[in-house]
Amino acid sequence: MITPYGWSRGLQRDFEPFAARGLVPARVIVQQRGLYRLVAEAGETEARLSGRFHHDAEDGGHPVVGDWVGIQAEDGFALIQGLVPRRTAFVRKQAGTGHGVQVAAANVDVALLALSLNGDLNLRRLERYLAATYESGAAPVVVLTKADACADVAGAVAQVATVAGDAPVMAVSAVSGEGLAALADQLEPRRTAVLLGSSGVGIREHDERGRHTTTHRELIRLPSGALILDTPGMRELGLIDAEAGVAVVFAGVEAEVEALAETCRFKDCAHGAEPGCAVRAALDDGRLEAARFEAWRKLQRELAHERVKEDPLARKAQQREWISRMKSARVHMKDKRKIE
Repeated sequence: MITPYGWSRGLQRDFEPFAARGLVPARVIVQQRGLYRLVAEAGETEARLSGRFHHDAEDGGHPVVGDWVGIQAEDGFALIQGLVPRRTAFVRKQAGTGHGVQVAAANVDVALLALSLNGDLNLRRLERYLAATYESGAAPVVVLTKADACADVAGAVAQVATVAGDAPVMAVSAVSGEGLAALADQLEPRRTAVLLGSSGVGIREHDERGRHTTTHRELIRLPSGALILDTPGMRELGLIDAEAGVAVVFAGVEAEVEALAETCRFKDCAHGAEPGCAVRAALDDGRLEAARFEAWRKLQRELAHERVKEDPLARKAQQREWISRMKSARVHMKDKRKIE
């Protein structure tokens, strides 16, 4: 019963410590208001967290849809006693708090990053989706919906490919059927996919609005055997500890900046208004693409802001960096006045 839901030899090895405790494996297929529905070898069952597990779980350590857990049967109900280590995880800030994290989706194999072709094709949003996906460990596939409403599909695909890197890019239309077969090929039996995209990327045909009314998280098994994780928490994700994901998305930009920075006048150049900045010179003459550079810097600032909020040591390090740059700027202005 659990093999069609992605159970594998690797998961069986990961589960050995739980089996030694007399627990059996199950996957979370529905999560709603603290209640769970699981699929186990014996079939589907309702479940709740054991008191001890609920109390001892670390931040973000409670099960979500897609998770594999160790359970113990109790009076027709299952008690969740442990969480099998996640292979992939999409993480976001805990809603309504200034700290803490929440896992929005777990054990996802493929993330379908959806953008609509009948409106503004936002490449900056796509960069965020890609960074979050790479950071999660899942494989991204860019899906451009409503291809029937686009006058130049090939041009749009080519434009997106400049940002997507190695991720496949496909245009699809629910109206004409274009690209649906290629998309179906990405949804393999026993593999879990999740949709990441803004509301309105394309379900309804008669207008531009979406019809995404999910109020709970659910793992759905399609007739093809593929698994789709439907969760309202995947519309927008803030980037948390996503340095690796950002580095993958902007690998080309980082390499160019690092090479140019070697010839900047100041070793600690921030590539802002400093004189003799080789990076700024490359931006001015078009050798370095300004939009991609600014998008990269914006995500870097966002990540740094989150680190400073959460880590007092990072806050002190940032303060020391600011002081050092201010001193360098004062020395430069003093030397400039002497020359004048």
